[in-house]
This record gives sequence, C-alpha cells and structure tokens, in this order.
Amino acid sequence: MKDMTEGPKNVLIVGVGGQGVIMVSKVLAQLCQNQGHQVKQSEVHGMAKRGGGVFSHVRFGPQVWSPTIPEGEADILVALEWAEGLRWINYMKPDTGIFIADCQRIVPPFACRDRGRGAEPAYAPQTPGEIMEQVGTGYAMDATGMAANLGNAKAANTVLLGALSTALDFPAEDWLEVIEAFVPPRTVEINRRAFLEGREWALAGSKRIDESASGLHRRRDVVRHGPVETTVEITDEWCKGCDICVKMCPERCLRLDGRLVAELALPELCTGCRMCELLCPDFAIRITNTPVMEAAG
Repeated sequence: MKDMTEGPKNVLIVGVGGQGVIMVSKVLAQLCQNQGHQVKQSEVHGMAKRGGGVFSHVRFGPQVWSPTIPEGEADILVALEWAEGLRWINYMKPDTGIFIADCQRIVPPFACRDRGRGAEPAYAPQTPGEIMEQVGTGYAMDATGMAANLGNAKAANTVLLGALSTALDFPAEDWLEVIEAFVPPRTVEINRRAFLEGREWALAGSKRIDESASGLHRRRDVVRHGPVETTVEITDEWCKGCDICVKMCPERCLRLDGRLVAELALPELCTGCRMCELLCPDFAIRITNTPVMEAAG
C-alpha cells in the first residue's frame, strides 16, 4: 500500500457524463475531511448531459492552497472511462503515480465521423497492456462488468472507489460509512458489495489487467419485408432518452424502456424508413436495408 501520509496529495477523477465522477470525488473529499485533512476540490462537468467529459480534482493534506492539480503532479488518476484515462495520463507523476481505470469504452457520438455502412468509430487505440507498461502501479479493471454482475452496472464508480481505497491509508469501514451517506438508501447494500469487490480485486497485486470490459451495448433486430431485410441497431450508451425517435416514428414501433433507452418494441411494424436514424441527435440508431435475392425455384 502506497504511503500517503506526507504532504498534500492529489487525486484526479475523470470520466464521461452520467458515470458518477462527481460522486466519487465528493466521497473522497468528505472522507479526507473526516480524517482531519484540509481539502480542496475543483470540477468541470458542463458537457455531462450530452456524453461529454467530466473531471474533478481533489487535493488534501495538512495545508492545501490551490484546488487544481498541475500537469504531472497527480498521485492517483481514477478513470471511469478508458479513453478519458488516456487523455489525462500525462497529469500523473511520472514515476510514482497510480493509474486506476475501468476498461469500458464509451464512444461519444461525435466520434462517428464516417457515417458509411460498417464504419468504425474513432477511439483511442492503446490497449491496457500498453498503458500498464508505462506506469509503476496500475489497475485496468472491468468495473462495469463487476457491478453488473452484482445487479447494478451503475455501481461501477463504487467498484473503482474500492480499488482507490487500496492506495490510501484510510480504513475500509470509514470509506463505507461515507459511501452509505452518498448513495440512495435502497442501494446501500449493493454499493457496499461493489466497494469490497473492487478493493479485493486491487489488493491482489500492484499491477493488474482485466480486459473483459463490457464496452458498448448494441441491440440488433432484423425484420424481413418481402425482398428487403431491415436491420435496426440501437447503441444503449449513446441514447439520452430524448424521445424524438419515439414521437416521430410513423409506425409507432419504438418506445423507451425502463432505463429510458430507445428500443424496437414492435419490430413487425418497422418499415425501415430510417426516420428515427435521421432524426436521432446522438447517432444512437442505425438502420440498414439490404435487398434479399429470392432463391430460384
């Protein structure tokens, strides 16, 4: 466990809107205050609602003057999304910085620069293995998958808090007490389990990689109408639940599910008109109409 008792310490938390970056930073700031440290916190989250980047600086120690972490001075970088972690990795201390990241990839809509059929979205190409070679202590984990297995993928940020707890000399019970105060009452138990699972995973070594992240979740439906086969693909992470596709669908075959994510509820009614694809502001829906040649009798 890294000695964190001397001088002000810097923790940088980064991710994408909706992942819980601010919750992680507030838990850490409150815990540090409870432990008698002076704490400074700074955050930027203006683009959070449209899938934009979010980051928060947390500095604590006997005396802290500035709320922001200079480049190259972060003791710990916690990334809730892989590409965001890579974007901020230069803020870590070169030799002693600790890298903690969820391997999951959330490709933002604006990365789809090529709208052609089958085009690959732009994304950071570096693998966890390549990044681990650059750091002394690092954890590339499937926090989202671990949380989903516990019953709530949104608890991925608490899994990362568990990993973060192994790098700071605060008792696990104190972490759990603060987490309980910040999460909804009905989720206390699952967040407790998520924290302990993340902590146990990180305690198994000072450099670990788990590349089994869930990545993007695309739902795919195929509808056949005479000589045309229509494929409807909906990317869950890109859908913001704006309801435009549902309201404008001529056949009323779309709806928002319990998570407020668009789904093809009545596939037999879909005609492949592409109205939903053309109107979606987040490129979350892709329609492909493919002619099907009938076999000769």
